[in-house]
Order: sequence, then structure tokens, then C-alpha cells
Amino acid sequence: MLIWMRHESRANEARAPLTPEGALQMIAKGWRVVVETAPHRCIPDSAYFDVGCEAAAAGSWVDAPNDAIILGLKELPEDGAPLRHRHIMFGHAYKGQASGRMLLDRFKANGGTLLDLEYLVDETGLRIAAFGYWAGYAGAALSVMALGAQQRGEVMASVDAFTSATALAETAKASVTNTPSALIIGALGRVGTGASDLCRAVGITPTGWDMVETAHGGPFPEILGFDILLNCILAHDGAPVFVQADAGQMPRKLSVIGDIACDPESEFSPIKVYDRATSWAVPTVRAHQDPPLDVMAIDNLPSLLPSESTDDFANQLLPHLLALDTDSTGVWDRAAATFKQHV
Repeated sequence: MLIWMRHESRANEARAPLTPEGALQMIAKGWRVVVETAPHRCIPDSAYFDVGCEAAAAGSWVDAPNDAIILGLKELPEDGAPLRHRHIMFGHAYKGQASGRMLLDRFKANGGTLLDLEYLVDETGLRIAAFGYWAGYAGAALSVMALGAQQRGEVMASVDAFTSATALAETAKASVTNTPSALIIGALGRVGTGASDLCRAVGITPTGWDMVETAHGGPFPEILGFDILLNCILAHDGAPVFVQADAGQMPRKLSVIGDIACDPESEFSPIKVYDRATSWAVPTVRAHQDPPLDVMAIDNLPSLLPSESTDDFANQLLPHLLALDTDSTGVWDRAAATFKQHV
């Protein structure tokens, strides 16, 4: 069995789905583990090679043997390279996204398979590994910082990775001049838990909504009475709309939306006032000018805390990587079936 961890080509992506400790366990089981060099990865290349991983040049997965399983996190380069391998990654391809359809067509044309990390689920349908907690933590912090920028009459400046979760919380707390109100939708999930912990770390006592509070399907005029909305609900068929497209023009206190789930290309997105993801360079998009309504919608938030999020996610995923050859729990078969359904 050959697993090939690729270099992440996306800018500002320092996370990894496998740690050296995990790679050592795979090697001990008899796997070959190839790791592409990646100078910006939060774990040095040498740490992998010291435990017996084989080195490969960045991007060389395209020439890997047909039976190699290509392991990564974020999207592949849109260069049309044939996708003939099994790829483990976040494809963002099953909710009607235009870029997702192109990705699936590349797999279909070349005989490969997408084992989407978002759709690795146990027999009850629960995800077996997710970055959600750190996405919620980082997304809540940036949303507080966006409100602080508004209070100063500014637009939020660019961001970079933080040395620790504590440093991020301290930066967020120092950015605001008074304590804002915050509503977290999806407060009981992984993402919502991370968002709640950040809010409390900066002195905010958030209001939490989950399935009970949103079961009536909307509308939800109460949302406009909070300073910050943190959406932690993934877009899905049947998801209620929390913020309508005309919300910016309505009387409101709401000034910042942290769309942590961030799926603006999906028709199922519950936040309708914006249509594109934001970035580290430009963290917010202004959905309405007077008074300002800013949306923070960065789709790789956990990479702002690359060390914590890598350790957390890799430890969740490792038992299932170790079982790839047997798939004793059916996780990988379910992912393959989901791919076949959508392709």
C-alpha cells in the first residue's frame, strides 16, 4: 500500500492531514509513505524523513504509480491534470459549486476517485474527522476583529497565521473598544463549540442557537439585533435562510457576519448577502455600506492556527487511514459511494 502526501499548492495553507507520528505507525504496518517537500508546512519535511518517509518533489503526485492514494487537504491546481488516482481531500464538489462540477468531470474523464474528507462518516452518518473546532475558534476571532476595525472607521486589514490560540484570542480581545453581542447558530456542534470558546476567551457571553431554535425554518428577524452573527451550519438541502439578500437595507444592529461554514457558491447557503469567499489578504467583503455590514468568509480558517488544527485533525483521521486496506468500518466505502452518486 502506497500513500502519497502531496504539497498543498494553495497560498497560506500550512496544515497537514498526517503527522510524522502517524506516518511512523503506517510505516510500521507495512505501508510506503511518500511525502512531497513543502517549505511552508507547519511540520518540517525532515520530521517525516526522519521516521522513514520517502521524499518527493512538490507536485510530483501526478506521476505517482496508479495504485498510490494521494492524500491532501485543499483543492488541486486547476491545470487540467488527469485525476486517475484515489484522492483523499476536501473536494467542495457536492453542493452545486461550479468549480466542483469541473473537478468531478476531471475525475470522471480519467477514472480517478474522490474520497472527500467532508463525507467520511460512520454508520450513523456522523463525520469521523473535522477541523470544525479550530475553524469556529479562528472564525469567531476574525469576526470580532472585523467589528473592531469598523469601530475605528476602518476595513479589516490582512491576516496571517498566529503562533497560538492564546495569541489569537488576545489579539481579538484588544481589537474592540466595548464588548459586542454575538449569536452563534449551530452552537452545539464542533464549529459552534470553537466559536463559543473564543467568545468567552475575549469576554463575550454568546447566545447559542441550534436545531431547536431554528426548527421553524424562519424568518429570523432576531438575528438583526446582534452585533455579530457566527454561522456554523453547513449549507445543505433544506437549510433555512438566516440572512436574506436584502438584510443590509433593513433596520439592524447587525454589523458583522462570520460565515464560518462558508459555502457562498452553493444554492443552499443560509447567508444570502454575499456571493464569494474572502481571503487572508482581504478578510471581509462589505455587503452593505450605510451602516456597514461586513462578511468574513475565509474557507481555510483552521490554517490560521496550523499546529493546533493539524494535530487535532490528523489524530482523528489516523485510525481510518490505518484501516484503508481493510475498511473494517465502511468509512471509505461510504465515501466512494457518495462520489459515484455525484459524479
